[in-house]
Amino acid sequence: MPVDRPLPGQVRLLPRAARIAAKKPMNVARALRILAALVIGTLTAVVELACLLVAAPLALLCLPHASARRAGERALRAVAVPLAQVEMRRLGLLGVLDLTVGTGRVAGYLAARWPVGLLGGLVLFLLAVGVSTCVYFAWSWAHGQNPDGIPPTPGILAYIGVLGIVLLFLDIMGIQGVAALELRVARRFLGPSPTELLERRIDELARTRAGIVSAVDQERRRIERDLHDGVQQRLVALAVLIGRARRGRTPQLRDDLLQQAHEEAQEALRELREVAWRVYPAELDTLGLRESLAAVAERAGMPVTVAYGLTARPPTEVETAVYFVVREAVTNAAKHAAAGQVRVEILEDEDTIVVRVRDDGCGGADPGGGGLSGLARRVAALDGRFRVDSPPGGPTTVSAELPCG
Repeated sequence: MPVDRPLPGQVRLLPRAARIAAKKPMNVARALRILAALVIGTLTAVVELACLLVAAPLALLCLPHASARRAGERALRAVAVPLAQVEMRRLGLLGVLDLTVGTGRVAGYLAARWPVGLLGGLVLFLLAVGVSTCVYFAWSWAHGQNPDGIPPTPGILAYIGVLGIVLLFLDIMGIQGVAALELRVARRFLGPSPTELLERRIDELARTRAGIVSAVDQERRRIERDLHDGVQQRLVALAVLIGRARRGRTPQLRDDLLQQAHEEAQEALRELREVAWRVYPAELDTLGLRESLAAVAERAGMPVTVAYGLTARPPTEVETAVYFVVREAVTNAAKHAAAGQVRVEILEDEDTIVVRVRDDGCGGADPGGGGLSGLARRVAALDGRFRVDSPPGGPTTVSAELPCG
């Protein structure tokens, strides 16, 4: 049934997002979501199997007649699309975040998914039987009864305890295996093809390359402007003062002019160091990221708390991106947001470095501004994610996620 329209309310799943979701540690909330997804999946698998048993004979009867075949395809689509929408919402419980769905292979997906759903139901049934059996034996022994003539001797308790732990482990592994199989079937039938993924990657690389070229051009213009408006003007004033000193008629006048020239030279050196620091900080190579961020906090002119949670030094390009994200966010908080304090967090989440800069300023930061948009392009060039949350009135949170694995 060659139909390529997207489903309403579609969810999208990229391979990297799926791998990250699969790596997340199991906790109580995630376990409950997986159990709910498998329970719902068992029910939908029964419905899908019933629809398949009805649709298959009807499809065979409609094959000889073109008009009947088209009517059958419309009817099948009317049933398959809502079922697929339910499945997409259910897969969201498993951590699926970015799955592109088209109706072209929906029927194939539903036909291939129902055995997985019934398998999940079987695993859940075995888990329920095991738990209910343990509860029944424990309740009976607590009330002085011996179910099936089995007394609670130490040997029996040890045997049942070991057997229960082994079966519980097998059930948990089975639940995780069914959940992984659900995701694989969804990606196989409803996810983008390798060619589509390659085309998306090419488009993304083209956009990030253009963004980096634009960011470099903006940075070059900013450096030229800083040199022209700052350092160059200082050097011109220095030349004028030295020229006046050479023509000075009295020693006192020459001394005053040379003193002014000395102060102007110091200011020119200071501004030149500032320009060089904004281009690239030398301490980032020599001292590392932690010390460089400490220098940013000292230069901010307001309280800046840095929570550094990295156990190892990240790659050079990631380290540079983290530094510039923090520096630009702190600078914006000091110059534009009227912030009283800033908190910087550098965290490690498996193979991803998470950066968060939060200030208590007035908010209203524009993500499309020159500085923030340049940071977004820099982060995107490393396959990272950049986000600015700055409602009017504050607070402002600038965050970035950079893969380093």
